[in-house]
Amino acid sequence: MGPAVLPTASVPATLPASYRGRFAPSPTGDLHAGSLLAAFGSWLLARAADGEWWVRIEDVDGPREVAGAADRQLAALAALGLVPDAPVVRQSGRDAIYQRALDRLLAEGRAFTCHCSRSDLVPTGGVHRQCLATAPRPDPAIRLRVDDGTLVDFVDGIQGSQSQDVAREVGDFVLRRADGCWAYQLAVVVDDADQGITDVVRGADLLDSTPRQILLQRALGLPTPRYAHLPLVIDAGGRKLSKSDDSQPFDPGDPLPALRRAWTALGQPADALAGTSSVAELLAVASASFQPGRIPRGVAPFPASHNRDFTIRD
Repeated sequence: MGPAVLPTASVPATLPASYRGRFAPSPTGDLHAGSLLAAFGSWLLARAADGEWWVRIEDVDGPREVAGAADRQLAALAALGLVPDAPVVRQSGRDAIYQRALDRLLAEGRAFTCHCSRSDLVPTGGVHRQCLATAPRPDPAIRLRVDDGTLVDFVDGIQGSQSQDVAREVGDFVLRRADGCWAYQLAVVVDDADQGITDVVRGADLLDSTPRQILLQRALGLPTPRYAHLPLVIDAGGRKLSKSDDSQPFDPGDPLPALRRAWTALGQPADALAGTSSVAELLAVASASFQPGRIPRGVAPFPASHNRDFTIRD
């Protein structure tokens, strides 16, 4: 069987002619090295394209949100000199736009109510291919219907050619959770289209979400932006930084060491920033010196201890 394609129900919207990127943190903690890499990398790529760089706070997951984290993240970005080119948008105020998208998918039969619990799906490894619930739930989730044989291929700007059998590897995926929260996949697709985002630059830990988002774009008749996934940041011991002692937030009173570390993790030569003594000077030199082709695939070791001097070894 050939790959299934979700048809569009209307003529897709068009993307802006110029580059528009974004950084979209979730307020589950302070800005650390991994999120700093995504912020700086997306900013550099936007500047290299003479484009815009926007910021969106993805705060639809109330149970995981840390009080005050969003404001601290924005303050950290300001300390780093990474100032967005448009007002900051917060997802928590956008329920109506997500509901309209969900209602359309339900009306067209592309989404359905699901009473399965996580324990119901344990035998299938969490992959939903048919409803296995033994009784209806008062709080069902809503999922996107993914046809058998649904393959998504795309070329990532950093990681190269990608392919996923969404039906087999992911299954029918959640659009609105049983607790009433909007799922990341729906919210991010709706927001990227509504904001006219042409280029999504983010960490490689979100690479396998991209096929699901492309399916949703097709189902909603939305344009597909270009994708580029920055390397996963690891510490010297090879651990994902979020699970490492080096995931501690950087010192906003002394942001230069953190910016220099992110610069080298992006594959850029450390000596390019030698002699810069202020955030404004560093960003100006970095913008002029940035070489996108040097960004590594896969993983990028991040020098330990965010706010100490370090030595780069070839």
